[in-house]
Amino acid sequence: MRGGGDGAAVTELRYPAGDLLVVSGLPGGGKSTLMRRVVPAAVHRVDSQDVRERFERRSLPLPYAVYRPFVRLAHYAALRRALRSGDSVVVHDCGQWSWVRRWLARDARRRGGGLHLVVLAVDPPTALAGQRARGRGVSVRSFARHRRATSRLVAALTAGDHPAGTTSAVLLDREAADALRAIHFG
Repeated sequence: MRGGGDGAAVTELRYPAGDLLVVSGLPGGGKSTLMRRVVPAAVHRVDSQDVRERFERRSLPLPYAVYRPFVRLAHYAALRRALRSGDSVVVHDCGQWSWVRRWLARDARRRGGGLHLVVLAVDPPTALAGQRARGRGVSVRSFARHRRATSRLVAALTAGDHPAGTTSAVLLDREAADALRAIHFG
């Protein structure tokens, strides 16, 4: 999505209160930045990058690969706690693990709400530049897996197909993501 049908940029997205939103895309593509910028503080924001940064502040200077399993466990535990609240939740998702979206879709149905998807469709060089800018990246092999998963997701959305279990999906290129000012629930 590059903006509204009339060419105007979309500056806000609105979802029903209590619904779930997944923000997906390539590592370095701007998911965490977008979430910090447009998701209100009152909404549960579950971002694996936040968990990783907390671990980095507290841990010995170890390679990320050593403590990555603990970051993932802490991330999914935080997600479980947020879902138990019954409130709206925005989740950072690399798009690589479809089981996460299935879990979220089941939870959304259980609570009588919807699961929405926002995909940041940035090209791989832009995502790699984003990784370099923040001073960390993923391995070439991992990036290739993320790239394949994100490419499948973008292709499906471009063809008008929503992933199973999702109520709505929005595809944002870099320009549209920069124009977005707020995500509201209610």
